[in-house]
Amino acid sequence: MQLDREIGGYLNHLAIERGLAANTLGAYRRDLARYAQWCTLRELVSAQAVAESDVSDFAASLRDPSLGVPLAASSAGRTLIAVRGFHRFAVDEGMATQDPSYRVTPAASGKRLPKALTIEQVSDLLQAAGNIETPGGLRDRALVELLYGTGARISEAIGTDLDDLNISDRSMVVTGKGNKQRLVPLGDFAITALEEYFVRGRPAFIMKGKGTPAVFVNARGSRLSRQSAYAVVSQAAAKAHLDVEVSPHTLRHSYATHLLQGGADVRVVQELLGHASVTTTQIYTAVTADTLREVYATSHPRA
Repeated sequence: MQLDREIGGYLNHLAIERGLAANTLGAYRRDLARYAQWCTLRELVSAQAVAESDVSDFAASLRDPSLGVPLAASSAGRTLIAVRGFHRFAVDEGMATQDPSYRVTPAASGKRLPKALTIEQVSDLLQAAGNIETPGGLRDRALVELLYGTGARISEAIGTDLDDLNISDRSMVVTGKGNKQRLVPLGDFAITALEEYFVRGRPAFIMKGKGTPAVFVNARGSRLSRQSAYAVVSQAAAKAHLDVEVSPHTLRHSYATHLLQGGADVRVVQELLGHASVTTTQIYTAVTADTLREVYATSHPRA
C-alpha cells in the first residue's frame, strides 16, 4: 500500500538523516504501524487521502476502552507525535499538499513524579550488586556504580566503549539520543569499581571472545545486552531486599533527584542527563519539595 511506503520513507529519514536511537526508532515504528493499520480499515491509502477528522478520530481511538485496551495518556501522546511527524514529512517531501494533523493535539496528561530511591536504598543496592570475588560480580558492581554515578540511560551505559572513558581525567563521554555526545564526571566509587573490573573481571571474559571495544561484556566476550544489564539491576534490588520496584531508569531518576537535593543547578543537571530541554529536567524539582520546605523552615525568621 502507498501509505506503508510513505511511512517507510519517513522511518528511513528518522534513522539516516535524524540519527534517532534504535529504541526511539522502534517506538516510532510501532506507533506508525498502529496508525497504518487504522488507516487501512478506513481505506485511507496515502497521506494525501487523510483528513483532519481522520487524525482526530484516530487520536480519540487510542484512549477509547470500547476499542480494546486503551493506551495511557503518555503513550497516546507519543503515538500522536509520531503521526504528526509523519504528516509534516509527507508535506515536505511532496507526498501530500496539506498536513491534516496540524491542529490535532494530544490529550493533556498529569505529570508523574519519577520514582527515586533514597540515598540509603541506593547504598544498599550498590553493596548488593555483584559478588566482587568473581569476574561477573565485578562487572555487575561496576555497571550499577556507573549507572548511579553518571545518570546514564541503560542503552548509553552498555554502549560505552573503552575509548569513551578517561580515568585519569575522571570523565566519560556518553553518546545519547540522536548520537549526541555529552561529557559527564566519574566519581571515586565508579572509578574504583571500573578499575577493579578492568584488572580482575573483564580480561576473563575478553579471552573467550573475538575482541570488542565494549566496556561491559558478557561471558562470551561480547557486548552486554540491554536485557542482561536490566537483570543485573533487578537481581541487586532483590538481594538488597528493597520493597520498591527498581530498574536501571530508577537509578537515573535517583541520580537527578539527589543532585538537586544537594544543591545542583537544574541546568547543570539538564546537561548531565542529556535532556534537550530544561523543561524535561524540571519535573525532578518537584521531587525535592520536602528539601525546600526544610530549608525554609530552618532558615526563614518567620517560618
